[in-house]
Amino acid sequence: MADNSSLPWVEKYRPTEIKDIVGNEETVSRLESISKDGNLPNIIITGPPGIGKTTSILCLAAKLLGPKYKEGVYELNASDDRTLDVVRDKIKTFAEKKVTLPPGRHKIIILDEADSMTSGSQQALRRIMEIHSNTTRFALACNQSTKIIEPIQSRCAVLRFTRLSDSQILKRLREVAAFENVTYTDDGMEALLFAADGDMRQALNNLQATYSGFGHVNQQNVNKVVDIPHPTVIKELIGACCKGSFNEAYPFLTKLWKEGYSSIDIISTLFRITKIYAMPEYQKLEFLKEIGFCNLRASSGVNTLVQLSGLLSRLCIVSENMKK
Repeated sequence: MADNSSLPWVEKYRPTEIKDIVGNEETVSRLESISKDGNLPNIIITGPPGIGKTTSILCLAAKLLGPKYKEGVYELNASDDRTLDVVRDKIKTFAEKKVTLPPGRHKIIILDEADSMTSGSQQALRRIMEIHSNTTRFALACNQSTKIIEPIQSRCAVLRFTRLSDSQILKRLREVAAFENVTYTDDGMEALLFAADGDMRQALNNLQATYSGFGHVNQQNVNKVVDIPHPTVIKELIGACCKGSFNEAYPFLTKLWKEGYSSIDIISTLFRITKIYAMPEYQKLEFLKEIGFCNLRASSGVNTLVQLSGLLSRLCIVSENMKK
């Protein structure tokens, strides 16, 4: 038996049955009913990274094919070459292959990160889906279903996954921490949830990295590992901007800048905390609009301290105008 101790926890604790998948209950229940009926359509599972798309497909395939899983499933992930030639050769060859499966079951071809396939590859795939529809089913996982060509979308049932809630991720983190004898504090778990932002994979990776690096999971250790601006400093900065006090807000910005955080990291953390910060709705919308414009400029390469200082001044002006 293989030694599991060196496995990444995200693989070690990957669900093997559909019922163990965390979150997206409605969509997972549809997969559960497909596994019972055995009537698998071509499917596209779409949603943000780290929420269980690929895991769901693998669990479904294992349930449908059972002991014939290895013979009846062909998987290509993002690291594999998926050019036009590969689609024409490897995928077509597998689709034509004769495999003895349980009655009413089909071979399954799993394509991870399908939205990164070229248009030509997708056109070739569409033709294979058409020709081999009696024997083969396709399961595509992607972050953006809009990048899949229309002819493929129309041949598939589209299942949408959403980000996981903090409570769902927290429950799983505590289970893994108990299995691995990880010591942690509540503020450490909060920091993991904030950094993950609904991404289970990232939460588990950060938990393992923090524990293997420091031996204990608390807020300070997590922040060293995830390397994002400290949420408390950002909250103080937003509070000063809400009062319209640029002089009070600016030292917080320079503190983060001197610690070496990039403009994009500061802006994205600012955006996320503004969304949950207690302030009047109109003020919040104006703050988010200004932060969005600043993010656009920073993404275009204008990412200096002057640009961030300008953002603070505009946020303070919004607050001052509200007082008037």
